Amino acid sequence: MTDIRDSVLSAIGNTPVVRLRNLIGEGSADVIIKLEFYNPTGSYKDRMALAMIEGAERRGTLRPGMRVIEYTGGSTGSSLALVCSVKGYPFIALSSDAWSEEKLRTMRAFGAEVRVFPSEGGKVTPGLIQTLKAEAERLAAEPGTFYANQFNNRNAIEGYRGIGTELLAQAGPISAFCGGVGTAGMISGVSQALKPTGTRIIALEPSTSPVLTAGYGGPHRVEGMGVGFVPPHLTRDVYDEARAINEAEARVMARRLAREEGIFGGVSTGLNVVAALQLARELGPGHTVATVAVDTGLKYLAGDLFEA
Repeated sequence: MTDIRDSVLSAIGNTPVVRLRNLIGEGSADVIIKLEFYNPTGSYKDRMALAMIEGAERRGTLRPGMRVIEYTGGSTGSSLALVCSVKGYPFIALSSDAWSEEKLRTMRAFGAEVRVFPSEGGKVTPGLIQTLKAEAERLAAEPGTFYANQFNNRNAIEGYRGIGTELLAQAGPISAFCGGVGTAGMISGVSQALKPTGTRIIALEPSTSPVLTAGYGGPHRVEGMGVGFVPPHLTRDVYDEARAINEAEARVMARRLAREEGIFGGVSTGLNVVAALQLARELGPGHTVATVAVDTGLKYLAGDLFEA
């Protein structure tokens, strides 16, 4: 018997789930984390990228000889660059120095053309997102182009639904699931799988850009979320509650996860776990709270996250 995959794309998904052991206080619910850094590029965005590309192929909107474009903080771009490299599509990523240099280099390593737009002080701002979006829309009008359009592409939600179905198979009933909102594809897909079983869904955002909880955006350094507007995928039926989480606490938690649990992720993973631990304290024993380790901490070593 052998277990040889046809390509690296077949290695996307079916990631492991682990239970937190050392960060849980007495009287708390169990907290389980889906380790999405086991995907080929080290991010759950691989699920979305594959679903968007293969969805476009099925519809005939992406054909051999066409190019793919997307504006991205780097993880989606890395995932699209991987999928396009295997399938033979040129890929142009519109990104910025607001995101980690490791992500920009990863996209280039997979063969992407990366166009970098300057940020304001290295921060993700609503204005930056709109600049990138406008450039993507300009390029999308050119012949022979497929615009992945992760904020509006419904295949993104389909790609993420697997996180929820896998969690049910791996862990059984889940009391609450929490996750950060960027494109909202992940929380929407997971919600489709978990909410019908009675799981409470909590949408998370950085407190410095509290669009869902306070109605306004702002600058922050939590890569992958807090884009400054309510993303189209996030219809009100997707989630039961929204919470704003302190970015400084998220950064501390990212370091604690590595040092106390051996789980190596970035700030967004830390933010998810801060919220999961809050929920665990509120729900108490006999319940299970689930969240995701979004990506690997290897993407953030050149920055200041792990210097403290």
